[in-house]
Amino acid sequence: MLTQDKVMEALQHVQDPELHKSVVELNMVRNVQIDGSAIKLEVVLTIQGCPLKGKIREDVENSLKNIGASSVDVTFGAMTKEEREALTQSLKKGATTESGMPAMLKPDSGVTFITVTSGKGGVGKSTVTINLAVALARLGKKVGILDADIYGFSVPAMMKVDQKPTMIDQTAIPVVSHGVKVMSMGFFAPGNSPVMWRGPMLNKWIKNFLVNTHWGELDYLLLDLPPGTGDIAIDVAAMIPQGKEIIVTTPHHVASFVASRAGAMAKHTKHDILGVIENMAYYEEQDGSKNYLFGKGGGELLARQLETDVIAKVPFANPLESNGSSVYDEDSFVGEMFTSLAEDLLHRKQKAV
Repeated sequence: MLTQDKVMEALQHVQDPELHKSVVELNMVRNVQIDGSAIKLEVVLTIQGCPLKGKIREDVENSLKNIGASSVDVTFGAMTKEEREALTQSLKKGATTESGMPAMLKPDSGVTFITVTSGKGGVGKSTVTINLAVALARLGKKVGILDADIYGFSVPAMMKVDQKPTMIDQTAIPVVSHGVKVMSMGFFAPGNSPVMWRGPMLNKWIKNFLVNTHWGELDYLLLDLPPGTGDIAIDVAAMIPQGKEIIVTTPHHVASFVASRAGAMAKHTKHDILGVIENMAYYEEQDGSKNYLFGKGGGELLARQLETDVIAKVPFANPLESNGSSVYDEDSFVGEMFTSLAEDLLHRKQKAV
């Protein structure tokens, strides 16, 4: 026999797809009516136009039919302003310190921060960021990307993300793509409009992305920094002193020379340098020979200057390996290379514990 308690117990396993919490815990289930084996109920959404309403309906119907419901009638409503404010406070509870900074910035938070930087643009820094993040997620880790390149944001376009974060009052719920939570200025700039801000506003938005984004549980947060050693790089170094850095360059010696400044800054701010990634290292011809379009040796030269290692040499890849986005298929050559890199980072972390 179906009862109110059995219905609520079954719905404990249905999660809001964006908040990743039970719809029962979030007090989204209302007006449950049971008539024999037929169930009617209302699900109150955080916002009226929730893009994942269909997913919630499907999960509710499946959960209740699994306990014997012959029919399930789900209607939807929306939370009141007061309910959204209470939910926002609940989401933020424990997420910030007394000073207002995110609790995940505390050294003992369990979150590993990896900043991906370069000396100049166009070397593939964002490509490295998203593929390393996806590789870590494929290995079962909870991963986020903060596209901190405020002027040159590109992560949403590169990951083919065509939706925007859900906003609950002033709290943003990151978009999830390829199993990775993503936040970027690209979600908030209309069209492809340029962002024309100076230092103080940049700092405010980076802090805002950290404080007012519901990241939930994370093992890794990768920050795609703008190239060079400007305001954002300095602010991030101050906010996240425990951050670890990957420096991206091409084999060209000029790119390597410029990237050395970013590496020198990492040393100055006492960030650990995980290593150098040499992107666009070569192009593999059909006969298997390697064509070094940008020359050789830039990665090794940079690594020697920074007293670190070249942790990957990423070749030019066939566009067919990425299905139209910049995320490479897991079983492609480049995809396997990033999987190996992610496994190496996990191994290093385990050894450090």
